[in-house]
Amino acid sequence: MGIEFLEAAAERVVARMPVKGNTQPYGILHGGASCVLAETIGSTGAALHAGPGRQAVGVEINATHHRSATSGYVTGVATRLHGGRSIATYDIEITDEDGRRVCTSRLTCMLRDAK
Repeated sequence: MGIEFLEAAAERVVARMPVKGNTQPYGILHGGASCVLAETIGSTGAALHAGPGRQAVGVEINATHHRSATSGYVTGVATRLHGGRSIATYDIEITDEDGRRVCTSRLTCMLRDAK
């Protein structure tokens, strides 16, 4: 997927991903790739929120695809909406290199003790 982390904290995670190599047959960014980016950065934030000895497990993700991307990179910003002991929810905005929104996603992770 080629995901590169730019910033990572429990409250906010930022990463970018190349469009090239993550396209569907029409040559545009695959919606599944947007979901992979969203879940990767949202679950990273949730894991940081959960802390040592705990883990984050995705239980729900949704995505709305607003426009296509055909080249360059897309950047995802995951912002924590809720951080509790057992659930963490992140709002994820994915934009193209011109700052136009490509996808909006929301991820909820269950937080549990590591086994």
